This record gives sequence, C-alpha cells and structure tokens, in this order.
Amino acid sequence: MKVALFITCVNDGLFPDAPKAVVKVLEHLGHEVVFPTDQTCCGQLHLNAGYREEGLHLAQRFRQVFFDYDVIVSPSASCVGTVRDLYVDSARAISDASLETDLHDIAGRVYEFSEFLTGVLQVTDVGATFAHRVAYHPTCHSLRVLKVGDAPEKLLRAVKGLELVEFANEDACCGFGGMFALKNSDTSAAMGEDKVASIIASDAEVLCALDNSCLTHIGGISSRHKLPLRVMHLAQILASREDALVSSI
Repeated sequence: MKVALFITCVNDGLFPDAPKAVVKVLEHLGHEVVFPTDQTCCGQLHLNAGYREEGLHLAQRFRQVFFDYDVIVSPSASCVGTVRDLYVDSARAISDASLETDLHDIAGRVYEFSEFLTGVLQVTDVGATFAHRVAYHPTCHSLRVLKVGDAPEKLLRAVKGLELVEFANEDACCGFGGMFALKNSDTSAAMGEDKVASIIASDAEVLCALDNSCLTHIGGISSRHKLPLRVMHLAQILASREDALVSSI
C-alpha cells in the first residue's frame, strides 16, 4: 500500500523522531511511504483561535497537497482531528459547498497512526521489542474526537517485553489543550501536575501518547521536578527492536 505521511508542524520542527518511526514501522510491514514536501501547517491553531478564513486557506493547501493520495497517515491525533472535525464544519460555515465536498472526501482518507494499523491494516503485533514499564495517556483528541478506543493499548500489549501499567484518572485531560495552556496557564499547569503525580504513582518508566504536544507538557513538568519518567510517542515504541529507549523528548 502507498501511504502519504502527514508529518505536522510540531513533529517537523521539534520531534522528527516520531514521523521517522512511523516510516520505519510501515516499511517494516511492507508498505511504501511517501512524503509530500509541499505540506504545511494544517491550520489547527488558526481554527481553534477563531481565525476561520486563515485556517481555511491552510485547509485548501492541505487539499491541494494531499488530494491525490488514497491513504494519508499522521502521528498526531489532534491534527487528524482538525482535518476530520474542523475542516468540513468551517467550510460549511462560510457556505463554500465545493470546498466542503472536497474536504469531506479527503477527511475520509486521513488516519491517525494507531487507528490505521489496527483498523485499516488489521495489525497489532508490528514486531517491536521494548522491555520497560509503560503507561499510556489517551489525549483528548484521540479519545474524544477520533475515538480511537483501545487501539493504542492493543499495539502496546503486543510489544515484546513491554509491561503496560494503568494509572488513576487516565482519561483526564493533561491540561495542554493548545490555546487553553496559553490563556489559562495556571489551571493548565495544575492539571498537568495532577496527571504527572498519577503517572509517577504507577511506577511507570515511560509515558507514551499519540500527540507530542501533550507529551511535551507532561514531560516538561516531569523534567522540572527531576522525576524518573521518560516520554515517547507511541510510534517510537513500535519502531523499537531492542531493549532500549530509541529516542525521547
């Protein structure tokens, strides 16, 4: 299968190891991965902040870059959620029927990495080995917008040597929330502290998630407190073929 990689701004600028891991896993499974170099920001920040016109300019750019691909995969639940949830509604709000139709079409071909593996490829065991105690944080976009369910946990349970641990209030927001973290920084920080405390109480060595933005928030709090917790994108764990951390934030 030919797969177009939607890398996202955060990964492109700060955490390239996550999309590299996506490529490694998909190629290991026998699929061709292509990277459309003309891709830019999906417009999530603009649309969340109420700048609909500017966001739709980027939605049109996304359509231009990815429209000819049958399958588009991304290591970001929040950006995939933008394409699926915000694009069509925004086009409808400005009564652009043609754009709405095209964006609805392309939204059906965009997948978050874990749901693509388990839902489309019907794969849970990707041949990974990662001998660590791992906790999984279901980010708000993955849980509430994309509704990926237990797809990430299925993938983690199939990793050789990995022990998946639970922690209290797993489905609670970590406090990042994009603009929320900027406009309500004190509340955001308090929510993050609660999340980190729960994770540390589980004795997890590594925390993984589907969004590097949330991992940055949690990892930053952990780092400031000098806590023994590493944060990694799910794709990095699935790309591991040895009993060692491949890379982390």
